[in-house]
Formats: sequence, C-alpha cells, structure tokens
Amino acid sequence: MLTRYAYTIGLLASLAFTPAGSALARTAHPQLGVGAQYDTTHVYVDPDKVDSFVASFLATFGGSSTKQVVATVTPTPSGTTSQLLQTPVGTVSLFGFQTPIPYPFGAERTGYLVTDLDKAVATARAVGASVVVDVFPDPIGRDAVIQWPGGVNMQLYWHTAKPSYTAFDKIPENRIYVSPDAVDKFVKAFLAFSQGRVVSDDKKASGIEIGRPNDTFRRLRIESVFGKMTLLATDGHLPYPYGHETTGYEVSDLAATLDKAKASGATVLVDPYTSDKRKAAMVEFPGGYVAEIHTTAP
Repeated sequence: MLTRYAYTIGLLASLAFTPAGSALARTAHPQLGVGAQYDTTHVYVDPDKVDSFVASFLATFGGSSTKQVVATVTPTPSGTTSQLLQTPVGTVSLFGFQTPIPYPFGAERTGYLVTDLDKAVATARAVGASVVVDVFPDPIGRDAVIQWPGGVNMQLYWHTAKPSYTAFDKIPENRIYVSPDAVDKFVKAFLAFSQGRVVSDDKKASGIEIGRPNDTFRRLRIESVFGKMTLLATDGHLPYPYGHETTGYEVSDLAATLDKAKASGATVLVDPYTSDKRKAAMVEFPGGYVAEIHTTAP
C-alpha cells in the first residue's frame, strides 16, 4: 500500500530450529528485507475516527504523522485517506476508506518493505506462501499481498523512491495467532523467506498471556531483518480481546504509557500482568485498534 509493500529459487532441503537461540536459517536467496523501521502495521478505521486515532496513538507513543492524502491504494477502484504514523516504538499505515474496501484488503496485518518485489513474491511462493493479490502499482511504488500457512496475510511493498526512516528505539513485535496444525509450516516458510531465527520456543507458556491463566499454550519468538514476531499457537478458545491485537509495542515505562493512552481517549482492556520476563497490557485506541503494550519486567 501507500507506505509499505515486496526469484531466486533455492529452497532449503531442511529447516531446523531449536527451542532457544536457533541458528540463522540457511537459504539460497539474497536478503530481501530492508529493516524493521520500514515495516508497518496496517490499521483501518472509519473515516470519522481517523483524527481521534491519530491524536491518541501519537499522544501515547510520541512521534509524528505524514501529511494525510486521499488515494487509491488497491488494484481496483477505491478511495481512502492514507498517512504514516511514525513513532519511536512502531509505525502504522493508517487508512480511512471512504468507499467500500475491496476484498481482501483489511485482512493484511502488516506491510514489509523489500529490496525487489518480484523476487520477494517468487521467493514467498517457493517457500510455501500463496499470493492472494498479485503485484499491482500504487501511487508511490508497487505492492502484493501474500498468505502464509495458517492463513496469515501480509503485504509486501517496494517504493519507487528509496525511503530513509530512523531506526526504532524499541522494535515492535508482529503478534500472530495460528493453529497448532499450521504453526510448524508457518515457521518453516517464514524462516526460509526472512532468513530469521527462532529465539525461543516455549511449549508450556503461561495461559495468562492469552487470558487463560490456568492453561498453557505454545509460544515462539522469532527475529529477522523484518523485526520481531511472537507466534501464539492456540486452540482458538480465546477470550476478547486476545487475537485481535496484531502488534506488540515495547515501552520503557508501562504505567506511564497507559496513563498517556487513557488520557488521550484509549481504553485499557486488560490490566497489566507479568509473564516471560515482561509486564504487558492490552489497549484499544479510538476507532477500535487493539494493541499489546509491554515492558521488560525487573
């Protein structure tokens, strides 16, 4: 889309990873990613909620917005406001569609900037992803939408003019809920594409992280040039709002950040809890966008 979007063949004969500190995935293609600061969370809100979302999100995390424009960012006719919210802890590509949203847009969770979109699409296909929206032009580049095993949609994008964004103070995490039936296929495919590594694989993570403190589930953390990812393999029995958040934002002071969020119109849906050496909470911003916010626990 407006602010994100991504041949070489050669697949790994096998992709192994260990529960913690795995080696980098060995792949036969060059690195396709650019950096975590070029990867954005896609947020769709009603047009009348755009300004209140912007004000609340920036008041909570700091940063600034690019100028709002109205554009067609899909391959079929549509119209939306579009702007980029850049904060020290994560970037949002914000859309306020003034027309019906063409399918399947709105289901893609993130946009990844890649060095070569055609190679990125070919590589994604080769490692097991499906291309659900083939390459199309947008006002400032080219885009495609892919789907990983488990039904996870992401947008790959390339800019005609090379962008230059400041690195994050703290890298956000892409939070992905998948079925236990699909998790290993997802990990294998994504590691082959991203050349990333599994940082941890906890098969008995505390269920408090998914609103079920008496249960356990499998949680993996992955790191790559695209940034951080937390993969939650669950049975799908999730109380609200778990599963609705697409991004986790790391902050230095959780209590102070939550105070800023509440003062700017956001709602704390899940009060802070501690698990896996972090303290976390869940917040809903004006317009309905749900985010996980966390800090490293002492």
